[in-house]
Amino acid sequence: MGKASGMIIVCSDSVGETAEAVVRAAISQFDADVKIKRYMHVRQEEDLQALIEEAAAAGGFVAYTLVQPDLREAIRELAIQHNVRIVDVMGPMISAFVDMFAKQPKLTPGLLHQLDEDYFRRVEAIEFTVECDDGKDLQAMYRADLVLLGVSRTSKTPLSIFLAHKGLKVVNCPIVPEMLPPEPLFHLPKNKIIALTMTGEHLWKVRTERLRSMGLPEQSRYASMERIASELNYAAELYERLGCKVVDVTDKAIEETAGLIMEWQ
Repeated sequence: MGKASGMIIVCSDSVGETAEAVVRAAISQFDADVKIKRYMHVRQEEDLQALIEEAAAAGGFVAYTLVQPDLREAIRELAIQHNVRIVDVMGPMISAFVDMFAKQPKLTPGLLHQLDEDYFRRVEAIEFTVECDDGKDLQAMYRADLVLLGVSRTSKTPLSIFLAHKGLKVVNCPIVPEMLPPEPLFHLPKNKIIALTMTGEHLWKVRTERLRSMGLPEQSRYASMERIASELNYAAELYERLGCKVVDVTDKAIEETAGLIMEWQ
């Protein structure tokens, strides 16, 4: 049986990133080939009419984040007329806040994405982290908010970028037995260093798959259990010397590991 397929239209009076992120998170739970089409800065009922008709023709549904009451009412009416399912991504959350604070929302589209101080801080963090990926600038450890350590293929780079999007300047540094640990590590506060590890069996699977994807021999020493055990033992000894926190990332999603690390900051 092949993959299920379909179309989801994302509609927003801002850029639609929130609704699309929720849609993609849901899609990941299904074996489905889904096309997402985003309508941004929707401010007129005519725009709603067009996208609802498109969803009806494609047999899909609409996920929307609209804060203006007239647009919210219009999309509900159009959905009924055209027998199209719609999902209000923000509405229930806003209603919960209204109930809790007994106040009305600002009803201003795009507040989440305004170019505020936090936005520029995240951009700066991302640029810093990319420049310092994989130990490119070890002296930058002194300017970093966080230093990630780990042997090869322990998800240092994707985790660094994810944390950078949260506003943290991250340096990630590979740990290799044949190389002396960078001197700055021994002068940093312990809480600034996070070490990553995983089980040897899982690391073997990751490295073997990496070699396969690159068209290289899977019997390489890089993916041998002997080499992996040697690297993990060396790293564990270094982590103990540094007295830093260690996270076992075996079977952990990037988001889960990042959440744990941010709790410690």
